[in-house]
Amino acid sequence: MTTATLTRSATRAAGGYGFRSVTRMEFLKLRSVRSTAWIGLVFAAGMIGLAILVMRGQHNSPSFDPTNDSFAGLAIGQLAFGVLGALVITSEFSSGMIRATLAAVPRRPLLLAAKAAVLGAVTLAVGEVLAFGAFAVGELVLRSPAPHATLAQPGVLRAVLMAGVYPALIALTALGLGAVIRHTAGAISAVVGILFVLPLILLPLGTSIQNSVGQFMPMLIAENSLTAVKPVAHSLTPGVGLAVLCVYAAAALAAGAWALARRDA
Repeated sequence: MTTATLTRSATRAAGGYGFRSVTRMEFLKLRSVRSTAWIGLVFAAGMIGLAILVMRGQHNSPSFDPTNDSFAGLAIGQLAFGVLGALVITSEFSSGMIRATLAAVPRRPLLLAAKAAVLGAVTLAVGEVLAFGAFAVGELVLRSPAPHATLAQPGVLRAVLMAGVYPALIALTALGLGAVIRHTAGAISAVVGILFVLPLILLPLGTSIQNSVGQFMPMLIAENSLTAVKPVAHSLTPGVGLAVLCVYAAAALAAGAWALARRDA
């Protein structure tokens, strides 16, 4: 063994793997876990299945948005990818595998960054494919005289693209929460609470609070801002809504990196 090889081996042993090697390792983990495929199937079934059910029953009305209504499956898809994001890290804590991972990658923020990069890339790719698929299937089953939408119409392509971005951001937010909570059930409960429970808590608080606070809830941002082509009252613009979701994901990941670096495995 040459001196250069010995030096590289000693450096790797002391400092762990680099970002490229860690992302490759994390991708292999994500691909090999059986739950990843099942969650992907649930996401696909929800997006395509609900697009068919909702769009077949639609009729022409002033409030009908043929693009937005094609993405009814995001209600299921966001939860599916939220579960996946939490499992990416909580499964390692529950199995004890995190100790071996941290032994190979002692730089904990680097580890979380690699997990986020792999998770974000995979969920974004799958989300975009199924967003375009749901839109195409929805328009295919939509019956006249209800108006149809095309990607060439103003705002439609933007809405379809953001329908794929949204579940990826939810997955990244769940990853950050999982790094903080470290327990699968607790992390999933936190995701469910943010997506579904918080909007329900606003219902008895009055219309003014619903309109002012509700527009910052992730699911309402997706429904009323990101995927809406027709303007919805008391909602953020698509750009602002996307920025808010990015801030949520970044804050969750920052908190996760802080907790991962300062707490024992």
